[in-house]
Amino acid sequence: MHFSVVIPEYNEAHNIAVLCREICDTLENRHAYEIVVVDDGSTDRTPQVLADLQMQCRLPRVIRHRQRCSQSSALCTGVRFAENGLIVTIDGDGQNDPQDIERLLASYRRLGSEKSPLMVSGYRRHRQDSSWRRLSSRVANTVRDRLLKDYTPDAVCGLKVLPRDLFLRLPCFDHMHRFLPTLAKQAGATVVSVETRHRPRRHGRSHYGTLDRLGEGILDLVGVMWLGRRTINPQIEKDGQAT
Repeated sequence: MHFSVVIPEYNEAHNIAVLCREICDTLENRHAYEIVVVDDGSTDRTPQVLADLQMQCRLPRVIRHRQRCSQSSALCTGVRFAENGLIVTIDGDGQNDPQDIERLLASYRRLGSEKSPLMVSGYRRHRQDSSWRRLSSRVANTVRDRLLKDYTPDAVCGLKVLPRDLFLRLPCFDHMHRFLPTLAKQAGATVVSVETRHRPRRHGRSHYGTLDRLGEGILDLVGVMWLGRRTINPQIEKDGQAT
């Protein structure tokens, strides 16, 4: 199976090299893959760490934003530059376990269909975060389910598998990564969730605070609801047969 592992990251100098090596250890000799790291304008030693890593093992491919844009922007950049038709996304902080990539790929192989695009999303049932962060995520998922009806238990999990052409059909906007399952369903895709592990952060801290994104999150939620009501997915008849 050919695929591209896309890692958006910002100021993860202590985590990114370890994560890339773990991905290589997990996937080597099993798949034809590439790793695409998008550095979202890091201000720490991340650029030097990535340059050293490339000299050691020629992985990963590195794309750098001149200034910080957003996690969603970095994700969109990585998918646009990816060379394979299947995309695996994973967060750059090392809390997603690369060994779970195989689990998501297995579900994608088993459930995927040429007629209906599929997204496989990770589900961090046992999150290794603070109590406040777990509570806020639970509340956010409940509100999202009731308003958007995407019924995805962990829509924000960074570990996902989906076709590149499906991702490129989705609207790219700031914070869109938090709504990928909803946007995929609006585009006519099937979304399934697979339980994955979640690890404590080894170094540094999260760059995306809960209170900082609350106001913007409400606006995003309204915007995604509007998109859902305006989305059109016509059935196409080809040679007299519906497709």
